[in-house]
Amino acid sequence: MKGKMEMMRGNREVRRMLDKMGLNMTELNNVEEVVIKTNDKEIIIRSPSVAELKSQDSTIYQVVGDDIEEKERDVPKFSDEDIMLVSQQANVSKEVAVRALTEAKGDLAKAILSLTTK
Repeated sequence: MKGKMEMMRGNREVRRMLDKMGLNMTELNNVEEVVIKTNDKEIIIRSPSVAELKSQDSTIYQVVGDDIEEKERDVPKFSDEDIMLVSQQANVSKEVAVRALTEAKGDLAKAILSLTTK
């Protein structure tokens, strides 16, 4: 019983500190999974505890979990020349050119046509 009372007092102290910093903390219920994607891998956290901390300007998510899986992403690699060609021919940014090449499965003509016939 003593441990539970100390934990409740600790939670109140944390809430007061967050209030002083202008942060509002909310527990997100029933979260099934959180997926973090980087350019070369995915981190999947199943059944996590997620807290949302909101301030006036931003939102912070705190994710805690035990069931974590990391997977390498199958990221298509295109040569700089192919990206530049599509970018110049369709008059788009490199990011848009890469997206078009990905959708066209690397086919340069299809990528350029998809961008120029919209």
